[in-house]
Amino acid sequence: MNWEIPLFEPDLGEAELEAVAQVVRSKWLTMGGRTAQFESEFASLVGCQHAVALNSCTAALHVALLALDVGPGDEVICPALTFVATANAIRYCGARPVFADVDSLECWNVSRASLEAVATPNTKAVMVVHYGGYPCAMPEILAFAKTRGLSVVEDAAHAPGATVDGRPLGGWGDVGCFSFFSNKNMTTGEGGMLTTNRYDVADRASRLRSHGMTTLTLDRYKGHAFSYDVVDLGYNYRMSELNAALGMAQLPMLSARNRRRAELVQRYRTNLRSAPGLSIPFGRPVGDPAYHLFVALLGEGIERSEVMTAMKTAGIQTSIHYRPVDTFTSYRRAGLGPSDRLTLTHAIGDRVLTLPLYPSMTDSQVDRVCEILIRSIAAATVA
Repeated sequence: MNWEIPLFEPDLGEAELEAVAQVVRSKWLTMGGRTAQFESEFASLVGCQHAVALNSCTAALHVALLALDVGPGDEVICPALTFVATANAIRYCGARPVFADVDSLECWNVSRASLEAVATPNTKAVMVVHYGGYPCAMPEILAFAKTRGLSVVEDAAHAPGATVDGRPLGGWGDVGCFSFFSNKNMTTGEGGMLTTNRYDVADRASRLRSHGMTTLTLDRYKGHAFSYDVVDLGYNYRMSELNAALGMAQLPMLSARNRRRAELVQRYRTNLRSAPGLSIPFGRPVGDPAYHLFVALLGEGIERSEVMTAMKTAGIQTSIHYRPVDTFTSYRRAGLGPSDRLTLTHAIGDRVLTLPLYPSMTDSQVDRVCEILIRSIAAATVA
């Protein structure tokens, strides 16, 4: 469908074209020097000593947990209001995801209190998600984790460039994990990054992403090694040079694009401040967000499918972020849901509506979305 206003639109231009062309001309496409440079530059952004590039944020979450020795018999607390990959990564390790409710209908992140409510003697780690690019209250969460001796993984898929107390997200916990999927604040097409200040975690993650091998193809090509050992049950989670080149082209633009997202979010808030039938969360966010998503909470009794259909008819794409993970068939079959402890999460899951947001969006497009949304809600309410 040709949308008048799509949900997202990646910002790609001549810089990205030239970056990819340089890789093609070099004739070295698999993980190599550009990937290493991208890792170094991203580590500087996050303020971490180490960054490990991978082919997705899912891969980053998986190897992060493995590097923290999470395995069968362990429990990892995470939100259910997230993309399913967050919880899937826990299951990949043979561990059990335990779902914590969000803090409130205003703050859709987990809190220290919601984590404490579901912690057990089997809890090994906490995996927080900075939903929509809005930071969790990391000082309080780290204090809780310290009292229990728990590892902390930040799912920062939505939050590159976001900070709390001036400290970048992805640099608070033991490990940070980022996504560079095409709809994210910066993209490599497909890709992810693991960040950490722990050498042991970075060292093991680097091996796990490439079959547990002790040397890489590039090492052997350059004559630095003739053979290799396999010391871990690893995976094929490498990032290509093409992806890394895109990332390096996008990275310098991240700050300006996040600022533009902030301006658009403020315009949405102004337009919708008094709109009947909906509320906007994160009115007083923790820290400095990355503004990845703009979401609204429809009032009770408003049929969301009718609103979305009306928006579609007007050429405006909308979505749902997210259906709670514990309600999926796979999780029900595994005895992992639905949970009766996620009252707020389920209320949000039933009523959340995601609206278009991307840096090249114009002010007039925001105004148009708001106009059609208000009209669509009124029609759905009447019905």
